[in-house]
Amino acid sequence: MAYYFCRLDAPRPSFALDMSETERALMARHAAYLGEKARDGSVAVFGPVADPAGFWGLAVIEAPDEAGLKAILDGDPVIRAEAGFSYKSLLMPAATRGLPPAGPTEI
Repeated sequence: MAYYFCRLDAPRPSFALDMSETERALMARHAAYLGEKARDGSVAVFGPVADPAGFWGLAVIEAPDEAGLKAILDGDPVIRAEAGFSYKSLLMPAATRGLPPAGPTEI
């Protein structure tokens, strides 16, 4: 299994501050989807990031490979809705879920 740092960019920098009711409902479905993935162990952490340049979403996803990651990201309601959201993801070459083992860790 591998871990991936995933950044979700909204359709506009002001999205978190001025989303419509339709967009708010879409975000609720997005949060519920990632919550399900967290419960099944695929998502280690997720949530909004208060970047001064504009909010964006963060998820750390555990998947067997890039195809598995793509399946999770493509299943996200905000992506399926084709509402202007996009993910950028990066492989984390060394990651530990929970508390790391005692002692130094090599990368």
